[in-house]
Amino acid sequence: MKYVVLGGAGAIGSVIVKDMAETCPPADKIVIADYDYAKAKALAASLRSPRVRAAPVNVRDKASTTRALRGAFAVINSVPYEFNLSVMDAALAARAHYIDLGGLFHVARKQLKLNRRFKAAGRTALLCMGNAPGITNLLARDAADRLDKVREIHVRVGLVDQTRYRFKPPLKSAYSMKTIMEEFAYEPAVFTRGKFKFIEPMSGYEPYRFPAPVGLCRPMYTIHSEVATLPLSFKRKGVREVSFKIAFNPEFIDRVRFLRDVGMGSHVPIQAGGVKVRPIDVLDHVVMSQPAPRPIGKRKQHKITRVIVKGTEDGKRVTWLMDSHTSGKPAWGIGLEISVGSPLSIAAQMLANGEISAKGVVVPELAVPPDIFFKYLRKRGVRFTATRKRGWAFPT
Repeated sequence: MKYVVLGGAGAIGSVIVKDMAETCPPADKIVIADYDYAKAKALAASLRSPRVRAAPVNVRDKASTTRALRGAFAVINSVPYEFNLSVMDAALAARAHYIDLGGLFHVARKQLKLNRRFKAAGRTALLCMGNAPGITNLLARDAADRLDKVREIHVRVGLVDQTRYRFKPPLKSAYSMKTIMEEFAYEPAVFTRGKFKFIEPMSGYEPYRFPAPVGLCRPMYTIHSEVATLPLSFKRKGVREVSFKIAFNPEFIDRVRFLRDVGMGSHVPIQAGGVKVRPIDVLDHVVMSQPAPRPIGKRKQHKITRVIVKGTEDGKRVTWLMDSHTSGKPAWGIGLEISVGSPLSIAAQMLANGEISAKGVVVPELAVPPDIFFKYLRKRGVRFTATRKRGWAFPT
């Protein structure tokens, strides 16, 4: 198979590439397609594999993107979500399967409308296939399969990083700073009493206790794609409430909030130094160009992705706590981002193996078999627990 990883030299794209280089069959080919061709070539050289190569691509140009995808079995899209629709068009033109990290609710909803085109082409477009969304969707599916009726689904993400660093950037982010800024600025969607509703950005900032070693955090509501798909996927099971919250380091929150409040999250072009630029693009470029943090000794990080599902079994109220635990993959030199990048690599290989067979535009909770997917993730060091509680009193 030939796989093309768009944005393959980026923070998450490089994790996807590394995973594929480690786990794909020897005959498979992996193309690191990136606007920063020099960075893509450097990554390819570092992997020292003849089956991995770099290619220049500009996703703003459909013709350029389609050329990069020619002959690909699947395109794995890790460029900013604002390009998802145009990349899907290029995938259709190249007759390639498509996988992405999600569309931050609004774009994801637009992507679902391409279902008929992908079905007609006999291709699969698998959306929202990272950690959150992605693993979260499949944890929800795993719990829903245990229940007769589903009433509530709540996603909560928390992490702790006790690693000592020789150098730590003033605004450390393993993910797109642009997307994080938008999560802080856009009104989050919640599904409540059977209807979608938009609430205050960064609201719901309340204490929540995760299992050890994460412990007490303060997750907040941010806009996420789980809320776009889970209410639709489990409508027949009676779901009435769906929400998403994530906890960030308090110092990180203060710094991002400051940048947002002074206007660095704006998409409106301004005149600066004789050129027109969008403040959010400048911020993203500066933050993502920072040198990587240099840990002293072993990384001491842990992330828990929890999905709380309330429903009924045999007429009795029960709550399932579905947790994934991630501490990274030291053997591959990858930290917590393993749980974000590896799911896309796994999904691509499941498509190639026939373990994902649905055609059209699909979402993880409906198209990906949880047991097979979790088996592959366990090989990457991700651990799963499922705890059953009586009643619906467990806090969310």
